[in-house]
Amino acid sequence: MNMMAQVGTRGELRRQSRIARALGSPFVAAVLEAGDRQLHHAPQTCRLIEGWPDDPSAAALAMRFNAALHALARRGDVPALSALYQRAQGDFDAVLAQTLAAQDGFIVRWMQTPTQTNEVARAAAFAAALIVLRRETGMAAELLEIGSSCGLNLNLARYAYDLGGTPAGDWDSPVRIRPEWRGRAPHIAPVEVVGARGVDLNPLEAGDARARARLIAFVWADQPRRIERLKAALRLARAYPPRVDRADATLWLPERLAEPQAAGVCRVVFHSMVLQYLGAVNRQAVVDAIDSAGARATADRPLARISFEWTPARDEVQLVLTRWPAGERRVLAICHPYGDWIDWRA
Repeated sequence: MNMMAQVGTRGELRRQSRIARALGSPFVAAVLEAGDRQLHHAPQTCRLIEGWPDDPSAAALAMRFNAALHALARRGDVPALSALYQRAQGDFDAVLAQTLAAQDGFIVRWMQTPTQTNEVARAAAFAAALIVLRRETGMAAELLEIGSSCGLNLNLARYAYDLGGTPAGDWDSPVRIRPEWRGRAPHIAPVEVVGARGVDLNPLEAGDARARARLIAFVWADQPRRIERLKAALRLARAYPPRVDRADATLWLPERLAEPQAAGVCRVVFHSMVLQYLGAVNRQAVVDAIDSAGARATADRPLARISFEWTPARDEVQLVLTRWPAGERRVLAICHPYGDWIDWRA
């Protein structure tokens, strides 16, 4: 049974290990590879992954597994694991075998809830798209975000950006985002937000220490710049708490889109790496709600959608802007999944 489960789970953990290595995280890749080899020491976790009813890649099971180990390392519950993470080298197989055997219950409980990345670097892509909207409409934006997690990207107007040499946002912000920029830099325009509201089934509070620890655990352990940027965004969110409603996005979004919209303001629905978790029926419900609202949009009350998502083939992440009343859809950029680089096509 253990060997069968190990063979069944090997593909997903090893698939993600290859992705991690390609994205410049050899330590995370090594953890996933050793975890795959030693997974039979954690029978509950093994059964969870082996019996997962849906697509394990879409559910990011390997990232849930990796985050559970990172959380344990930061907590210090397994000293050998904490030491491995601090040194970033050692006997990965021996340490993972010990950890999986001792912490099987913790890992399986962690993996039963969805990922909570709330990657702040993706805000640079949204800021660039908002600059395009500002130049084309001359309007400030009212933001509606689905899958907000802790709502950190609702604060995107409070961050400082260097977009290929183009400064944007609040240049005095402690959160500074400078992705590797490929292509022509966007023209300078304000990132002006007059309102921002989000939704999540299980929103996290920046003021909750356990929530902050969970978000940090989902950042790859060998990417300290991401961790420090996340900490800065969490501090800012404690000073300026984002508004995130606990609700089902398929019910919440039509209600928000039906609310009165001020003239001269562009209403913007945006989302990043969330559609894969919704399922086909709910994904279509979100699209239908936006399209229906788009059909009601006018020149002085326009609607836009900014999507930062994998393509259906999961071969690239596209930043897509759709704007109504025309309904024009454009791929603005191809992006690194965590926002490290932006290949601008606009």
